Amino acid sequence: MAASYATGGASSATPNRIFKIIVVGDSDVGKTCLTFRFCSGHFPTKTEATIGVDFREKTVVIDDERLKLQLWDTAGQERFRKSMVPHYYRNVHAVVFVYDVTKQVSFESLRNWIDECDKYALDRSIPRILVGNKCDKTDGIQVDTNVAQRFADAHIMPLFETSAKDDSECNNVEAIFLTLAHKLKSSKPMMGEEYPSVKRATVLSIDKEVLHSSGGSGCPC
Repeated sequence: MAASYATGGASSATPNRIFKIIVVGDSDVGKTCLTFRFCSGHFPTKTEATIGVDFREKTVVIDDERLKLQLWDTAGQERFRKSMVPHYYRNVHAVVFVYDVTKQVSFESLRNWIDECDKYALDRSIPRILVGNKCDKTDGIQVDTNVAQRFADAHIMPLFETSAKDDSECNNVEAIFLTLAHKLKSSKPMMGEEYPSVKRATVLSIDKEVLHSSGGSGCPC
């Protein structure tokens, strides 16, 4: 049976469950912009480097159940992270790994971020998603989709490529976090027939199915 999806901001209704999702990756890959786009529905007009942790949340409705997603966006720079890393990884329900498709070094750093998650004993059953951000910068892409897909497959993660800045990519940002919300609610496998490995050419089709199932159209931000 297809799940129904809806999103919403603050509400007086109490969510059935609350999930902590951490967003990790190098500095300046767009972690803050991704979480801001999802929670507010638009790209921030001004951004500054995250110092410590940014915290945002949004309530979504899946199959008539209200779920609150708490998005923890950590500083990518080591000097801002040392004191809060243990707390950051405590009681995590899902992880979003972000790299900048125009910066090869940010992609190469993903192994370090995965190692850090493993160091803090995040169980491999915890859902993980790989996100290549800044796809609007088509002239500067350094990370090939096929290379990213092989990396995602090797670490048993679906891949999304998107742009937090481009309004036409708004649905793709929604798809990332709704995919996680669906997984967290149902505990179904992230990889396999329901959520196949996602390449650039197919991410929109997945999101359209999500929107169609809720009777919506356009961007539900």
